[in-house]
Amino acid sequence: MELELTDVSALACCPPMVDEALTEAAAVDLARGFKALGDPVRLRLLSMIAARGGNEVCVCDLTDAFAVKGPTISHHLRVLREAGLIDCERRGTWVYYWVIPSALAPLSQLLDTSALTPTA
Repeated sequence: MELELTDVSALACCPPMVDEALTEAAAVDLARGFKALGDPVRLRLLSMIAARGGNEVCVCDLTDAFAVKGPTISHHLRVLREAGLIDCERRGTWVYYWVIPSALAPLSQLLDTSALTPTA
């Protein structure tokens, strides 16, 4: 089975959904990123990588934080990579990961509700 890679970092930022409804194409593209984040392990992995403030993190620093084994962590990192949310580079035995801020921006912007006026 061959997976199709989609680079969500190339997507134009979408207006917040409180401003206008998504087009079908935008929904399909953004759903790939949200789907990748729909697993608690992947969400924690992304959080741990992003918490480095734009710096990279070695996979060796990620695996000990989880009860699952190394191959499972590798699978989840691959899903995040294929969604275009992180990237990596192999150096010798270890792989180093970093977030792609331009890929996270459309996801974040879509969920921005700061323009809503609270009704109480």
